Formats: sequence, C-alpha cells, structure tokens
Amino acid sequence: MRHLFGRPLAAVAAWAAGSGTGALIGATLGETLPGLALGGGAGVLLLASQDALRAQRLMRWLRRTPEKAVPRDPGFWGELGYCVERALRERERQLAQERAQHAQFLNAIEASPNGVLLLDAGDAIVWCNPAAADHFGLDPEGDRQQRITNLVRAPGFVALLHAEPVPAQPCLLSDLRRPGTLSVLLQRYGPDMRLVLSQDVTEREHHEAMRRDFVANVSHEIRTPLTALSGFVETLQTLPLSEAERRRVLALMDQQTSRMRSLVDDLLTLARLEGSPRPACDGWFALDPLLEQIEARTRSISGGRHAIEFPEPGGLELAGNEGEIDSAVTNLLSNAVRYTPPGGGISVMLRRLGDGRLEIGVRDSGIGIAREHLPRLAERFYRVDGSRSRDTGGTGLGLSIVKHVASRHGGELSIASSPGKGSTFTLQLPAARVRQGGRGASLRRVHANAA
Repeated sequence: MRHLFGRPLAAVAAWAAGSGTGALIGATLGETLPGLALGGGAGVLLLASQDALRAQRLMRWLRRTPEKAVPRDPGFWGELGYCVERALRERERQLAQERAQHAQFLNAIEASPNGVLLLDAGDAIVWCNPAAADHFGLDPEGDRQQRITNLVRAPGFVALLHAEPVPAQPCLLSDLRRPGTLSVLLQRYGPDMRLVLSQDVTEREHHEAMRRDFVANVSHEIRTPLTALSGFVETLQTLPLSEAERRRVLALMDQQTSRMRSLVDDLLTLARLEGSPRPACDGWFALDPLLEQIEARTRSISGGRHAIEFPEPGGLELAGNEGEIDSAVTNLLSNAVRYTPPGGGISVMLRRLGDGRLEIGVRDSGIGIAREHLPRLAERFYRVDGSRSRDTGGTGLGLSIVKHVASRHGGELSIASSPGKGSTFTLQLPAARVRQGGRGASLRRVHANAA
C-alpha cells in the first residue's frame, strides 16, 4: 500500500528535482522558465525510464525463468515481484501436493485386483489399471486413445456399452479374449464419460457351480435308496411273500439303508472337516498302531480276494488328528479294494523324503483311470463311471474327504493312474508334522488266498 501512495510522491519529487536543476541551468543561460519546464520533464522521464527497466526485468523473469529468484529491485516493482513470486511458489506447492495425492490415488487403483477402465465420450480409452488391462487384453500405455470397441469385440461387452439405460447391476461376461468369467459394471460420470469396473469371478462361479452340483447330487444320491426302500415297504405291505422272498426283500432294504447311512456319515464327516479348526501341530500319535488297525480293517473288506502288503513298523509319529488320518488312509484303501479285481495286488508305502516330508502311498493293480478324469477325482460325487461306482457301494465322497484331510494337515493329495495299469494315491504330509520315534520301515508282503 505504501508503494501505491509513494508513486505520486516519487513523481513529484523527480519533477521538483528536475525543475530545480533546469531552473539553475536556465538562469545561467538567461532562460529560466524554459529551463524549469525542461528540467521537470527530464526528471519525470528519468523516473519513468527507471520504472520501465524494472518492469521489463520482472516481465522477463515471469516469461522465462520463474523457477529462479525474482529480480530484487527496490521500491514498487521489487515489492510487486516479491508478491508474485510468493504467489507462484504457493501455487507450485499446492500443485505438487495435488500431484502427489493424484499419484497416490492412481497407485492405489493400480494395486487393486479389480479392473478400472476410463472411457471418453467417443469410447476411447483414457486410462486403465493393470487389472483391467489383463481382463480385457489391453496395453495400458499403447492402447490409450484407442476406441475400446476396436480392441474388445466381444458381443456381450459391446452390447453393454450401447445399452440404454445403463444396467444398474453388474453383467457377467464370458465371451472375452481371456478364459473365465468377468463381472462388469458400467457407470457414467462427467460429461459423457464412462467408468468400467471389472472383477474376475471365475473362481466364484466355479464354486457356485460346484455348490449347485453338490446339492443336486446329494438329492439324487439320497432319493435313490429312499425310492428303493419305499418300494420294498410297499411290497411288504401289499403282497403276500414267502419266507424266502421276505428275507430277500429285507436284505435288499438293509443294503439300501447301509448305503444311505454311509452317505450321511460321509456328508457329516465333510461338514465336520470344513467347520472345525485345523489340527494342532503338537498333538502327536504313533503311526504304527494306526496302520495295524487299518490293515486289519482292509483285509476284512477284501475277504482274502487280494494280495495286500503293508510296511513294517517304523516308529514314526505324526502330529494332527488321528481320526482324520485314519479316515483318509481307510478311504484310499477302500477304493483300492473296491476297484481292484480279485487276485490283484494292493500295497501301502511309507517314504520319508529328503526334506522331512512323509508320503503315505496306496498302490493298486486295478482298472485304472483315464488321464482326463484325474483333475476332478477329488470333487464331491464325481465318478468316472457312475453306475459302476454305485454297484461297488461308493458314495462319491471318499476322495473329497482325503483331500480335505490333507489340506487341513498342510499336505496334499496326488494321483497317478493309467487305464489297465492300476492307480497310486499319495497323501503327503509336511515335515513339521512328522518325527522319527524308532527304526526305519521296510516292506513285507502277505499273500492272501484268491477268492
């Protein structure tokens, strides 16, 4: 403010100083009045020239090098330059802060597993994060300003872009260039701008399909024996049967009841495995007594129809749930007995790996399994041959139970098989759940009499 009032005063002072100097020079020459006028004008012109020079330096600084310090001139132009410089520095600070926030926001979106795609009014790509690029097969940098419909030609996606009104709920698309299913939501923002949000729901859809299949299979598996039992009960109630026929019907009813009981038991086992915490790593039990019980049970199921071999006692101890390990190995051996023709061989193998892990393998010389079925064998109710599985008394849940037990103990189940060459099912347990308590194991072979 003081510089604004000082400007007229400086002009008056320059005029006065110039007039005095001009009057003195004019008096010497005998031209006092002209000297006074010329001197005053010269003083004002000198002040204006000095102001113009300072203003020019300030304008040059603004046009070329505002990042450097402003020219430090005294007076009005120096104060004006200081105020302009301070405003510029504050604006730069605000811009830097906004850029940092913008970069942080973009980094957060780029780290998101969900896809974010920005489109302008002409459907050209403004920006997309890596997840969206993966979902739609795009190049995040190279495809900018390209029309999305030239790059993603899936009919479902094109129809979604052109839909009026825009669907409020996400749409499921599975006709894109990548395998799987995407959930895509379209939102409008700004002047004709659109936001495309995508999420990979392939795994979720797979689990949902498995759930639907599970419910359908459970209903079918339970309905079959119930229908048979209902028919037998009606037969007993309405038809006069001889004692032999009556015993036969009751035997068939007992068979169907046992089948349904086995199914319910397996379902309850699966529910318990899924709903309970993982077994602790400090609850140790001896493996040898458990294998002796399983061996006796397996020979009883086989009835002498197979050559069975178990490992000699090795003194190993396992940490976990003994009942679950019992259930897993028993299920593997039950399947081996069920699908190995009479006279075939079944063997249980124990192998301690170099890193301390333990493999419990069950090998049979049965009918074998084609390679295309191996990835799905542990799915609930999955059967290579449904009719044959039911004839042998299987519920279709045994391998699913084994897989759950392996997972709960930090291990895994692997399957190797070829048609006509038998199968090998291997339950692998981590080193943290295995310790040696006695001498090493060796195999002994016990030959059973053929049926």
